[in-house]
Amino acid sequence: MFCFPKRIKQYAGRYSLVDGIPFKLPVNTSNSPALMVIFPINEEKAKQFLPHGIHPFRLWKKALLVVTVINYKDTTIGKYIEYSIAIACTHGEKPAPRLLPGIFMNFFKTGQYVIDLPVSSEVSVKGGKGIWGMPKHQGHLDFKIEGNKVSSQYDLDGKLVTYVEIEAPKNTCIPVKTIASNYCSFRGMLMKSDILLNTKFGLNVFSKAKARFVIGDHPRLQAMKQLEIGKPLATMFLPSINGTLDDHIESWFLDYEKLPEVAPEGLESIINLGLSEEWLSPPTAPIPDEQD
Repeated sequence: MFCFPKRIKQYAGRYSLVDGIPFKLPVNTSNSPALMVIFPINEEKAKQFLPHGIHPFRLWKKALLVVTVINYKDTTIGKYIEYSIAIACTHGEKPAPRLLPGIFMNFFKTGQYVIDLPVSSEVSVKGGKGIWGMPKHQGHLDFKIEGNKVSSQYDLDGKLVTYVEIEAPKNTCIPVKTIASNYCSFRGMLMKSDILLNTKFGLNVFSKAKARFVIGDHPRLQAMKQLEIGKPLATMFLPSINGTLDDHIESWFLDYEKLPEVAPEGLESIINLGLSEEWLSPPTAPIPDEQD
């Protein structure tokens, strides 16, 4: 059975000051609703988005796109929305067998590789990127619960980047206690961080999974249209996440067949950031009726 690392219990109630960001330990969140939707995508095309050593998690003949939006209402660095667009993955020298990494997650180092991660506040960018290597940046975000519909919109520069919407499951009483791993690229490094979850959720699968994911006209994620995103395989709604971000971080050098001509984003992107908890304005770009 999964249990929290002893070290986290031992430093509970103490404090840290990292890159000028003060926080009480452990780094917790609670009272925070979230949506998640999983789509099948083309396996070969998914590989183009992943660095060496990261492989698509393979469900039958498809890879998986995972869209997760969390409305963090209670954290150690204030309130913010986080909009994650990722590809389910394994980490290792060779691709893992199909399906098995969903059961033996620790053995196959199963997680998700994050493609884009906009958040509401500047301090979330500073901490998430500078400490954990997450590809955070500020975006115009919202999170709406309207009846049984849960949605989130992500804009930049007055244009729609993506919009996601799910029909929430009627029952949200399924307990889950697990570790979820994020893989990200920053500073020319592959970064791995974990969140320890102890919460409840609702689930709809296959024909009962009603969801919509729109890639807008902003250039940032246009390449994702090549992934051949299919109908949703599963939708999840978590009415109140309880989670702890682990202090243990792993990193590896990213390696290439040839030396990159352009340097990857580095510390220059965060060194002058402040601790503001202010949000950008809400998204206002129109949402098309159908995906182009």
